[in-house]
This record gives sequence, C-alpha cells and structure tokens, in this order.
Amino acid sequence: MKLDVLVFGAHPDDAELGAGATIAKEVSKGKKVGIIDLTRGELGTRGTATIRDKEAAKAAEILGIAVRENLEFADGFFTNDREHQLEIIRMVRKYRPEIVLCNAVEDRHIDHAKGSKLVSDACFLSGLLKIDTKLEGDDQWQEPWRPKAVYHYIQWKNLEPDFVVDVSGFIDKKTEAILAYRSQFYDPKSDEPETPISSENFLDSVKYRARDLGRLVGVAYAEGYTAERFVAVDSLDSLL
Repeated sequence: MKLDVLVFGAHPDDAELGAGATIAKEVSKGKKVGIIDLTRGELGTRGTATIRDKEAAKAAEILGIAVRENLEFADGFFTNDREHQLEIIRMVRKYRPEIVLCNAVEDRHIDHAKGSKLVSDACFLSGLLKIDTKLEGDDQWQEPWRPKAVYHYIQWKNLEPDFVVDVSGFIDKKTEAILAYRSQFYDPKSDEPETPISSENFLDSVKYRARDLGRLVGVAYAEGYTAERFVAVDSLDSLL
C-alpha cells in the first residue's frame, strides 16, 4: 500500500498529540495516511503496553488512517544505529510516502529527539540503492524510496515552527483521538499516579497552542512544524 503521508511517533499518542488535526484533515481530503509507533510505551507511568495497544487502535479508527504498525523498539533505550535505521527503512520502502512527519527535534522526553533523528536519518538512507532490505517473510528485495519531505511536529516544548497548517474544523477530531488514550490523559476517576501529561491543564494546553498558532496566522486553529530545508511554493498565490 502506497501512502501519501507516513507519521512516526516514538510512543503511541505522539502522533495524535503533535499532528492529530493535520492527520484528520489529510484523511478528509482523501489522502492515505499511516502511523508507525516506534515503541509500545511500556515504560509509561500509567497504564500498560497492552492497554496502550488497544488505545492506539481506537485512536487510529477515530482518525480514519489506512494503517498503523508498531516496531516494538525498547521504550527509553532504542538508539540511532544500523539495526534501528534498517527497521525504519523497511517501513519507508514498504509504504513509499511522499511526506514523513516525525517527532520534535528537541523535547522534554529523550525518546522524542532520538526518534526524530533516527527517522530523519533513515529516510535519507532509504533512498540509497546499495542498502538492501526485505520485509519479514518476503523474498523480494525492496526498491529504494526517499520521501520528498520530512517535517517535525512540535510536542512538549514550545518550539518556533517553520510553517503551520490550518486545521480549523479538525481540532475536535484531534481531541477525540487523544482521549482514546484514557490511561494516559486527564481522567478525574483514575487512581493512577499523576504525570506531566495527565493533568487537565495539559489537555487544555494542547488546544490552546493550536488556537494561539491559529491566531498568529488568522485562522481558528493551526498545528506547527519544523522543516529540515526550505519549504518551496509554486507562486506567491500559494502563500495566501
């Protein structure tokens, strides 16, 4: 299956928090979007990996994405090495996306920056002819593929975006997908330990950021991204 957009997240819920409204908007336009989670989030204070598997599946259904996979890297301990790069390359060559979205380049959680660099490096290597990869159980070698663009969503830290996407009309779908992770986010009935993302204030901040970025560009809501190279447009009209 060829995808238009492939979104990577170090943990289940990263994609929803960072790019959930953008994903919903692209799906509404008929684009094929997929999510690859690098880990199962097994080191998370709240919930379990099994619970988060089910929550991720529910969030995927809410967003209407075409596919979701989990590479089951070690939460907190995966590295940007050959073994992990090859796993990412296999996914990129399998789904052949035009655009890749991935973790923030800098953030509070160490897995986010690690995942960001790992995916970015693998996307470059995926275009090299002399790197041979196969999918498990398949005898056919994969063809090289390099996405046209790799963009990084914004997470805990308020990084300055290089561009924003107008997601007006899709913020409620994003919120619904986030709340599919009941084990992780605000639930007044939960007896789980409090974490930085389990407060009501954190949920409010996700929506507030989108509203504030929207305010800065004259729309209701927006999601921000950083780019690895200049973002080109066909003409000045494209900027309107």
